[in-house]
Amino acid sequence: MPSRIVHLDGHAWRVYPSGFVTRFDRDEFGLLFVREAHGHREVRLTRYSPQGIVARDRSLAELSDAELATLFAHSQSSVHAPETGYRA
Repeated sequence: MPSRIVHLDGHAWRVYPSGFVTRFDRDEFGLLFVREAHGHREVRLTRYSPQGIVARDRSLAELSDAELATLFAHSQSSVHAPETGYRA
């Protein structure tokens, strides 16, 4: 799966499309922000609606670093996300 690296608050985060499909299949995608440091892995998740390009890989490539920073600001911990294996 393609990824990008974005630097936020002095940390490098690798950004991936989550691959998780919701009922809004082509309207809404998940993004995983992953940071690994000192053997610890931190994962954050957000969803977004692409403007124009609707393929996950291409829409991620089209996002600017500023747009990724905005999405990261609205992200949440992955602890309760179905994309990372959480089941209610």
